[in-house]
Amino acid sequence: MSKPIEITDETLDEFVKTHEKAVVDCWAAWCAPCRMLAPIIDELAQEKTDVKFGKLNVDQNRATAMRFGIMSIPTLLYFKNGVLVDKTLGALPKAVIESRLERLN
Repeated sequence: MSKPIEITDETLDEFVKTHEKAVVDCWAAWCAPCRMLAPIIDELAQEKTDVKFGKLNVDQNRATAMRFGIMSIPTLLYFKNGVLVDKTLGALPKAVIESRLERLN
């Protein structure tokens, strides 16, 4: 059973380079939409074994938030072979996220 991995400013680059397909959920503890999205990310992490999911707390990892221009949360960053290829904002329905994941193929 796969769960999202906690990511930090220091571990992000290694995480996205190590996994061919990776999604990073940028969130904060005080963010209600982030809490709504969390169970969906947990489900996808279990279902999509070819994609590795990570969670990055933007309050504790401001350098990454600045690096990727994250102004709103939740933000999902989609990486393929270590390169950012897509970004979504907000607590999106599972089906929308799944369609974005298809683009990583």
